Amino acid sequence: MTLAALMAHAALLWIGAAVLLGLAELLVPGVFLIFLALAAAIVGLAVFALPELPLLAQLGAFGVWSVVAVAIGKRWYVDYPVETSDPLLNDRAARMVGQTVVVTEAIVGGAGRVRVGDGEWPARGPNAASGARMRVTAVAGGVVEVEAV
Repeated sequence: MTLAALMAHAALLWIGAAVLLGLAELLVPGVFLIFLALAAAIVGLAVFALPELPLLAQLGAFGVWSVVAVAIGKRWYVDYPVETSDPLLNDRAARMVGQTVVVTEAIVGGAGRVRVGDGEWPARGPNAASGARMRVTAVAGGVVEVEAV
């Protein structure tokens, strides 16, 4: 198929690309391809209205509309965040705050190690013997800050 033949059906190709990107959004986790699908649909409609629009202009319009759609989408999700039943799901450090941990390497001079779940973390806090139970108050720079229970 020649470039001229493809250009004759460019609007349908853009709409097809929009549909494929929309379907891919349903299959792939995340929220990004939908914005590219929107940009492709806008370019498809523009090519329906202006069938002689050169390929370079179509690609440029797709790039511009992609940036615009992503910017609008980003702003939307900042203004209207998605509600969740577990807001700390992907924030492991924040999930540790409040947990009771066991000192595995005595905390001397403010430094030692504690067992958190199935792993050990460097810890800062008051002096404590190995085996003592402590409570996590914060996590900063990969170091667990603890206090006596």
